[in-house]
Amino acid sequence: MLKSQLIAQSLKLLAACLLLISFAMLSRRRTQRLVILFAWQGAILFLSTCLVAYDAGLTELWYSAALTLVLKVIALPWILHRLIQRLGAQWDTEPIVNIPITMLAGLALVIFAFGLAQPISMLATTITRNTLGIALAVILLSFLMMITRRKAVTQVIGFLAMENGLFFAATSATYGMPMVIELGIALDLLVGVFILGIFFFQIREQFDSLDLHHLEALRED
Repeated sequence: MLKSQLIAQSLKLLAACLLLISFAMLSRRRTQRLVILFAWQGAILFLSTCLVAYDAGLTELWYSAALTLVLKVIALPWILHRLIQRLGAQWDTEPIVNIPITMLAGLALVIFAFGLAQPISMLATTITRNTLGIALAVILLSFLMMITRRKAVTQVIGFLAMENGLFFAATSATYGMPMVIELGIALDLLVGVFILGIFFFQIREQFDSLDLHHLEALRED
């Protein structure tokens, strides 16, 4: 009983760190810092999945944790870092909405996420059910980062952070997704990042910038 309580408290602490990182991503303009924060998100997901696997005694969760470590802590941050260096996109442009207003909107989304998750958490039977609100908040904050940034690279990082929130929500509600689905998602993410990398180079070659307002101007023409 004491062991389960200790694990539950540790998971709440990790969930709080995940939420703080999401707010930090909202306030950062340097793209390299966003990649580092994304890697820290992956590390927290790895630790939380290991704790859940240990408490629940589920072998497949250990595989999920290993996949998270390889993909979200090592592979994807390294690929994004290389892309940013090759593209010279170390800095994002001024966000569409200024940072103070974005942070206030983020606080409102957190309150909404906790209210939305409360009835669902009461139905869940997992040790992580109390962190479902934070998982939904991470998803909404990542989506907010996507819609308030101009650079294509930053929006891709926001999309990947949103997937982190979805993974944490799945672990919170049902001890994760089946391994076949997780492997499929992992493959889709890797292929998607490679394709988007090619797309980024095409945008820069065409417009000498990664700002997406150029694509909007092209559409208007």
